[in-house]
Amino acid sequence: MIEAAQQDPGRFAELYERNFHQVYAYVARRVQDRAEAQDLTAHVFQQALANIRKFKWRGAPFVTWLYRIAANAIADQARKKSGGPAETEARANTAVDLDLEHVERRARLFRAVDTLPEDQRKVILLRFGEEKTIREIAVCLNRSEGAVKQLQFRGLENLRARFRE
Repeated sequence: MIEAAQQDPGRFAELYERNFHQVYAYVARRVQDRAEAQDLTAHVFQQALANIRKFKWRGAPFVTWLYRIAANAIADQARKKSGGPAETEARANTAVDLDLEHVERRARLFRAVDTLPEDQRKVILLRFGEEKTIREIAVCLNRSEGAVKQLQFRGLENLRARFRE
């Protein structure tokens, strides 16, 4: 996929789809503000697309390269806010190592949510991703609150079962 994207940047979408959740989870864990995390994640993929031809495989997964871009973007953002480059860079580099396991867990969760039946997935994403209330979700999906609660319960049970495996 990487070689295909290097030859035809239009093929980058496959890499984006495969790695988005992991990168977003990493960024969201570091910046805490959803809008900023979304902006930084978009920036990471813009940078990756712009530099895909420069990517050279060195034995590490492609997502590691994306994490490095993300760490640099987070450090740049923090530097702009605080003005202290050395300390911010050191924290960002340490964060890459410390957060990889957490990011992998969150990425597995995002992938598992993607495999849920459509109704369950919608409810889980609205409830936990967008932090909507049961009532708001019921209105949005044109369902009763009881039906939304049942879909949420089934979705969470499915996720628990997948993580037990």
